[in-house]
Amino acid sequence: MRTSSHFLQALVMVALVAAFPALPMRAQSAPLSLGDAIREADQHAFGNRIAAATTAGDRARARLPLKGILPSARIEAGVVRTTDPIGAFGTTLRQRLVTPAAFEPAKLNYPSAVTNAQGGLVLEVPLMNGDAWLGLRAARAAADAGEAAGEWASVSTRTDVVRAYYGAILANAKAGVLAQAQQAADAGARQVRAMVAQGLVTKADALQASVRASDVAAQLLSAHSDALTARQQLAMLMGRTTAELPTLPDTLPEEAAVLALATHDTAAVSASGTASGTASSTGEIRDDVRAAQAGVLAATTDRRRAASTMLPRVNGFARYDWNDPRTLYGGQKNWTVGVMASWSLFGGNAELAEVAVTSARADAARAGLDAARAQSRLERDDAARRLTVSLQRLTLARDAREQSREAYRLVQKRYDGGLATIAELLAAESSATGTALAHAAARYAVIDAIATWRRASGGDPAALTALDHSTTTAR
Repeated sequence: MRTSSHFLQALVMVALVAAFPALPMRAQSAPLSLGDAIREADQHAFGNRIAAATTAGDRARARLPLKGILPSARIEAGVVRTTDPIGAFGTTLRQRLVTPAAFEPAKLNYPSAVTNAQGGLVLEVPLMNGDAWLGLRAARAAADAGEAAGEWASVSTRTDVVRAYYGAILANAKAGVLAQAQQAADAGARQVRAMVAQGLVTKADALQASVRASDVAAQLLSAHSDALTARQQLAMLMGRTTAELPTLPDTLPEEAAVLALATHDTAAVSASGTASGTASSTGEIRDDVRAAQAGVLAATTDRRRAASTMLPRVNGFARYDWNDPRTLYGGQKNWTVGVMASWSLFGGNAELAEVAVTSARADAARAGLDAARAQSRLERDDAARRLTVSLQRLTLARDAREQSREAYRLVQKRYDGGLATIAELLAAESSATGTALAHAAARYAVIDAIATWRRASGGDPAALTALDHSTTTAR
């Protein structure tokens, strides 16, 4: 006996479409484009916000050495009352109140308490502080390193957003296919059970149809969970702190658009040869390598700063002072101008210890730069291979999908002619559904490989926003 082919045809036709339908979506919001997702992540992604704050702090910290370079001015004010013989006589002298009586030995030895309201205006001018200038250079290089690291974090976030965005679309599409396949499988299983009661098919046929329907239902449960998780991951990468999930397009970008973008990038792979350098095809150096280079400059400059602390320092100063028994900034003013040179000859070996510490940091920074360059070459070569392999796998997946369609058509004809069993027909349907899903997964793998190549080669993954116009919008 043979079942009517209607339920099996309904079961597979949806699964064999070239473009996947999406899960039913609520229509309260417009679909999110990749460009919008990246722009939102650029502003609100948690990693980007942390990196931006860190960079701002590094830039502010780089201004601290200016204290030893730029002139400084301050205002002083204070009130002192003393019976110290030297202090009392000096205060009287500063106030210009000295009389012959002030020189009496008794008053000099046992002065009455004297009050002084002192005001001052002080200007200090650094003249030769080598450690401050080198410290400024080191701090600015460290800030440059932090800024480059922040830009690398932004590029990495964009790569993750591209993966999550299209991964969520793929998950939605898979769930949509399985949802409709389950409807068809359930309807077919009911039809077979009815035909068993009529004696048109065997009980084994009904059991096989039920097993297939159960298998599709189990896959659908996992697909729904995966689709929800994928959308939550995308929302988190974009920096959303609410439970609002993005509405996404129905399908992945058209294969022709994906291939066109991949062809452009594979040409860049070919132009770069084995990708043995650290720069992209446009000559740009990866931000993580730039951060390591700036780190080396900061560390080596800081070592020179530590060594310069053993050199003399020269600073100038000028000040006005007012001294009065009762009023701040009262009385007559006096001024002082001077130049001070200082040279620390020995500070308990602290200077030599600091030189040793900063030298070790410079060695570590140079090792870090070598590691960053090696990591860049490794990731670049791996990304180039992944892009080539993903394109080859897409071709194989496309061929497999077409072949499985044709195989199902042939088995269907054999089944209609009584030459194939229902098990063979169900197997052909399962294979056709699997290859259709695999073809979509292979298309996503190419998109992922393009984003990975862009990041690894120093490019911008946001270039994949060119695929937005080839993506079907959500219904």
